Amino acid sequence: MNDPSGRRLDHPVLDAIAARWSPYVYDPSRGVDDADLAALFEAARWAASSFNEQPWRFVVARREDGDDFERMLSCLVPANREWAQHAPVLVLAAVSTTFERNQSPNRTALHDLGLAVGNLMIEAASRGLAAHAMAGIDLDRARSAWGVPAGFDVVAAIALGYPGDPAAAGERGEPDRTRRPRRRLAEFVFAGGWGRPAPLAAPRQG
Repeated sequence: MNDPSGRRLDHPVLDAIAARWSPYVYDPSRGVDDADLAALFEAARWAASSFNEQPWRFVVARREDGDDFERMLSCLVPANREWAQHAPVLVLAAVSTTFERNQSPNRTALHDLGLAVGNLMIEAASRGLAAHAMAGIDLDRARSAWGVPAGFDVVAAIALGYPGDPAAAGERGEPDRTRRPRRRLAEFVFAGGWGRPAPLAAPRQG
């Protein structure tokens, strides 16, 4: 079965999930308006978290912010800077490493941040936007540049915007012209023992 974006699905899912992807090419002529951007973080706000700690924190820099956008861009490794400079919004994602309730280590903090970013990405896809998360950042520079306090770890950066035309981006658009495959369910959904594909993992027919 195919979803509206042309992806081959083994099982039906929400359109926004099927449409989500992480482009390298963004439309430089389109910014992200306040209402849409606020909605992405509202979606992140309602993510599940251990003991409802909501350990995620985000720093936002929009292209029109000028110096702040350049400061955010400078926190990316050169390979990411090359394409992310064309996105209208850059975001730094950080997480609290301890529980506020008792100051003990929060071993699920990264998991919870991932849930929040996942919500953000699905909300973006539902609005025709795209979000591309990046691990390639200078962690020390990001901490210093944005005054991230002790007790918080900088984890990733996110580029946000409307997908652009890969054909118009030359060599930079090559990754966006190729569909990246996904693992089949049988490769990661097990039953009866590790590595044994669950019966439910078989693709649906039709």
